Amino acid sequence: MLRLEGLEAAYGVSQVLFGITLGVDAGQMVTLLGRNGMGKTTTVRAVMGIVPLRAGRVHFEGRPLHGLPPHRVAQAGLGLVPEGRQVFPNLTVRENLVATAANRRGVPEPWTVERVFALLPQLAARARSLGATLSGGEQQMLAIGRALMTNPRLLILDEATEGLAPL
Repeated sequence: MLRLEGLEAAYGVSQVLFGITLGVDAGQMVTLLGRNGMGKTTTVRAVMGIVPLRAGRVHFEGRPLHGLPPHRVAQAGLGLVPEGRQVFPNLTVRENLVATAANRRGVPEPWTVERVFALLPQLAARARSLGATLSGGEQQMLAIGRALMTNPRLLILDEATEGLAPL
């Protein structure tokens, strides 16, 4: 489904990725683990076209994605839950979900606000609340819901547990 081959990326003169190669097959869950500053977020940003590659290739479902702008990567079927959640603080939960809704044509079971609320009922209870008033966990749920509204075939979560209270 997703193949990364020899990814190299940098911020200015500081190279961060050195030949990252990995694959994710349909139905698989893959986790990148490492200390802070080891390139996990940069890998995600490189896949999504946010950070330009110095070398390497990204393929999704057999199609090349390397060199595409982020909106084209998203249109290809990759959904991103970004580090720091990045919800719209002055929009309600419902408005946040609608703001990221993608075209549903050709999608057999498109994500709708109601479907996200069924999966994440806490969001339904807070549907009229502003994004800024949500707890860290609720904001993370909203970020996941926003990504699902793009109808991705592959969902990438960057720092999925950031800001969540331990059990």
